[in-house]
Amino acid sequence: MELRQLEYFIAICEEMHFSRASEKLCTSQSNLSQQIKFLESELGVPLFDRLGKRITLTEAGKVLLEQSRHVFSHIDYAREAIAAMKNCEGGTLTIGVLPGDADLLFDALLVEFHRLYPKTSLSVIESTRIVEQIISGEIDLGVTVLPEPDERITVIPLFHEEFALAVHTAHPLAKEKAIKFDQLQDVKMVMFPPDHQARQLINRYCLQEGFRLQPHIETTTLLSLLTLVKKGIGGCILPSLLLQNVNDDEIAIINLHPTPSQDICLVYRRDKYMGFAARTFIDTLQAYIQSAIDNAHAPTTNKNRS
Repeated sequence: MELRQLEYFIAICEEMHFSRASEKLCTSQSNLSQQIKFLESELGVPLFDRLGKRITLTEAGKVLLEQSRHVFSHIDYAREAIAAMKNCEGGTLTIGVLPGDADLLFDALLVEFHRLYPKTSLSVIESTRIVEQIISGEIDLGVTVLPEPDERITVIPLFHEEFALAVHTAHPLAKEKAIKFDQLQDVKMVMFPPDHQARQLINRYCLQEGFRLQPHIETTTLLSLLTLVKKGIGGCILPSLLLQNVNDDEIAIINLHPTPSQDICLVYRRDKYMGFAARTFIDTLQAYIQSAIDNAHAPTTNKNRS
């Protein structure tokens, strides 16, 4: 069994068509078919069911596809490890974050990381499938809510995230330090859309309290939500840590009881080589979050001076 044969096999599985796969691989269709026949002969089982012009994977083919992807992922990891050894200050890193989390606080982190490690290339994508993409190898690191236990991933706790109500300082509730969660029924709201992870968390708390939120405006953009709050359009439930670090004189922060909360963590594949780029990003992220927490707990006068 040769790596080239496995590469051909994966290409056919992705295209489910011999002709398109041969074009993708820049080889002849006859050569491609011959290599698959050699592979099937060596394994002693058919890998594809051929139904006229259509092909489907056999059960043996499904097993080989899964294991072949593992083989190539390990080869990629080996290449990354060797590249990191050759250039210990460089490397590339793809990071997955929840929608909205790349705004404001995360942007500042990226600026700081680039200043410290200008030779490292970063790619940040927003996703609601972070754990799935970590396991498949599409992304290297993910910042997300605490996932279900999975032996394939490593989980590093980052912080416990609590949510609060943000309103304009002229809002009738602005002078309240805290309100009961069910009082939100009487507040005009602007929110993330229903498929957003933070909105889903808030909706669960609403159901526990026996009501549903009916926002006047929904948007996926965090900056838009903050602008709507500052314009007095409505209140918004957002992470307290973010609101405290934004520290805007036009926004009042009101605690909620009960307090919506969730655990935020960093995840990566357990068998993935952690090169220089990944290790330094993890260290920088942890230090940045601790700084944000310290800033949120600092006296208001100190924050206004900074």
